[in-house]
Parts: sequence; C-alpha cells; structure tokens
Amino acid sequence: MPPKNRFAEMQPEIAAWRRDLHEHPEILFDTHRTAALVADRLRAFGCDEVATGLGRTGVVGVIKGRQTASGKVIGLRADMDALPIQEATGAPHASKIPGAMHACGHDGHTAMLLGAAKYLCETRNFDGTVVVIFQPAEEGGGGGREMCADGLMDRWNVTEVYGMHNWPGRPVGSFSIRAGTFFAATDQFEIAVEGRGGHAAKPQETVDPTVTSAHLILALQSIVSRNADPVAQIVVSVTSVESSSKAFNVIPSRVTLRGTVRTMSKELRDMAETRVKAIAEATCLAYGATAQVRYMRGYPVMANHEAQTDFAREVAAQVSGGCDEAPLVMGGEDFAYMLEERPGAYILVGNGPTAPVHHPEYDFNDEAIPAGCSWFAGMAETRMPLAV
Repeated sequence: MPPKNRFAEMQPEIAAWRRDLHEHPEILFDTHRTAALVADRLRAFGCDEVATGLGRTGVVGVIKGRQTASGKVIGLRADMDALPIQEATGAPHASKIPGAMHACGHDGHTAMLLGAAKYLCETRNFDGTVVVIFQPAEEGGGGGREMCADGLMDRWNVTEVYGMHNWPGRPVGSFSIRAGTFFAATDQFEIAVEGRGGHAAKPQETVDPTVTSAHLILALQSIVSRNADPVAQIVVSVTSVESSSKAFNVIPSRVTLRGTVRTMSKELRDMAETRVKAIAEATCLAYGATAQVRYMRGYPVMANHEAQTDFAREVAAQVSGGCDEAPLVMGGEDFAYMLEERPGAYILVGNGPTAPVHHPEYDFNDEAIPAGCSWFAGMAETRMPLAV
C-alpha cells in the first residue's frame, strides 16, 4: 500500500489548509480559530459527530465505518498549537502573528489528519469507528492530559490511540518507530540562591550568590556523572541564570537558576528530583547561602505499547516500503497521557533536510502529506478491516 492515490490528488488542497494554519498560529489553549476551522471542515466532510471544547479548545470528530460489528474504536490524534517564536523563514505563507509561529509542524499534523478524515468519511472502508482528535497545548500546556480529564477516551469508548510527528533530517515520507520507552519525562526546576549583597570591591563583606551559583551549576552535573547509571538516559541542563543586580560593581543578593531534567524512567526521575534539591541546599550551605528550590514535574515518559507499535510499523512499511527503528528522544510529548489511558503508538514521519523543530527557520514539508495521510487512514482500515 504505497501512499494512496487519493491523497496525491488531495495534496494541493491539504497543503493549502496547512499554509493557512501556518499563517495564523495560535499558542497553547488559545487555538480558537484553528479549532473552529477544524470543526467546520469535519462537519463539511460528513463526520457523524463533531464535538468541541474538550480540554478547553480540543475538537473531536467521529466517523463510523460501513460496518461497526467489530466494536473497535481507533483514535487518531494531531496537535494544533504553535510556539512563541518569531518566524524567520521568509516563506510566502509565513506567520502573520508577531512572536508566534508553527515551528514544530503542528500545522502539518492537523492538515494531514484533516485529509485522512475527509478520505475516511468518503470511503468508510472499515468495520468500527474512527475518532479523530485535534488537541491544543501540546507545547507545554498538557492539552492531552486536559482532553483525557474531560473524558475523551471513555466518552467514545476508544480502544486504541495513535499519533504522529514529523521529523526533520529523515527522508521525506519515511517512517521510524520504537516499542516501549520513546520520549522522555520533562521536568523543570527553579533555584533561588540567596546570599548577602554588597560592593564588588569588598567581597569579604558579602555572601556571594554568583560564585555559589557557579559551583551549583557544575555540581548539578554530578547527578548525571555520579548518581545515574552510566548507561541510563538522563539530561540535567541549567538554561537560565538571572541576577538581582545588573550593575558591574555590585554583588547581588540573589541569583535565580532555571533549567530542565529529562529522564526515561520513574526511578531515575525520582532520583533526579531528590538530588537536585539536596545538591542545591548543600552547595549553598557550604558557601553560606541558602537555596529555595521549586521542582515542577512536567510530561511523563511516553512509552509505545508493543503490539500497537507492531501494527503501526506494518502500516508504515506498506506506505513507504519500510520503517526504521527510531532512537530514544530526550524531548517530551504529551501524547504520553493518552498512551497511559489506552494502548497505542506514536510514529515519526520524515520531513526531509529542513531546519530542526523549534527553530525560527523551520517549516513543515508539504511533500510529506500523502505519506502521513496514508498512514493515518491505513491505521483505521488495517486495524478494523471490513468483514468479507
């Protein structure tokens, strides 16, 4: 099953939808225009039901097959939100919203799932029900968690759920996937190092939080090098250092460190949180300062279910001629919440030699549309084949 001819025919139309979405990016849960556009199209396609407002601004479309005797309900999910980045592509369809752009390809994911929904409404060559899920706030807002909390899985009796993300650097339209642990848990920390400020020429009269912070930044790396198993996957990154003083000749009274921790297991995640707090407090104590630590847990580890990964791999191989083993990814993905509620899998589709995601020069590659749409539709038709 190479990319379906119908999607090759639809590609210009789907690409036009995608470029319209790209011109009008919306951030986190503020996806009102996008959600309205998605809902209107789903109704026009002939979905049996269209529901809005799940997880605040999420949209769900229900498509019943020619037969429904199997009782299966397959969920297919795309994310809709953009990022707070100023676009630098110079493309004709570049963002019209200052400080916002689709720098991760969610415009492409939404357009591909819309294309699949149109095709599935036209053909209905499956025995069961397809639930197309359009989610807000993947980029840090936990929209997947919010949609699940609103009863997404139980309301439509979803039995399996699948998602897809484009992947720059992979050949356009090729696929990769892995069973089990796939994307990392994503936590954040903020450490306020409190000292005693004073004149930079009289450091002996101060408790210097800047020097303390420098030692703390280095000490936090011992979590990776000395507390974690050397073969374990863990990242500790301090990404922001902010002083209470901007003057050249003033030792500040406070320095605030912010950063992220990425882990691939619950045990490693628990250990990292404990060690961040302990190292911050002990290092500050050694230099006469104090530490106020906020550790904020983000998305959990995203793990594909083994059987569903095999199904997804088979369909991908039918579409593109093969499906590679994907590497572990230290980025986060809130599809994890849906995979905690139902068996399913998440797959990567190649975006070609483009800029990386979350980069101001990134753009989704419209040439990936036929393959992505074919995989979405193929998952429905393969997992719920019509009875002969």
